[in-house]
Amino acid sequence: MKALFLLLFVSGASLADDAAMLQCRSLADIASRVKCYDAIPLGAAAPIAPVTAVPNAQQREQSFGMETVKAPKAAEPEENKSISSSIAGKFDGWSGNELIKLSNGQVWRIVDGSSAVLSPLNNPKVTLERNFMGTFFLKIEGTNNSPKVRRVQ
Repeated sequence: MKALFLLLFVSGASLADDAAMLQCRSLADIASRVKCYDAIPLGAAAPIAPVTAVPNAQQREQSFGMETVKAPKAAEPEENKSISSSIAGKFDGWSGNELIKLSNGQVWRIVDGSSAVLSPLNNPKVTLERNFMGTFFLKIEGTNNSPKVRRVQ
């Protein structure tokens, strides 16, 4: 770990302007010295990360379930852990590996091998919830079953 820190420190310092480094070393006042070092540009070695905008509710819903990160962050807001939609038309259950298309255009696959036969429901409301491990479950209004799902589209 110390070697990695030293390597990062040395590589960053080697990119800095040598004359500026020497000028900063000559300052006796610690606060002035620190300001001097902080003012030295590191050039291409330290690119500034672009500022990303916070997604709005529609963008968050459209990307829900398509994230590459498996588990949510511990401090993630509750609103990022679930979305609500409905299944368009008549719905009378599911079987393992079946695709379920939601009215918001998302398509989810049953991945836990479960199946259920339900009394026919018309346009049932659903909630997709992500648990603390990053697994998604489809809660369907009118049933106590919540199959494990994965977004495919």
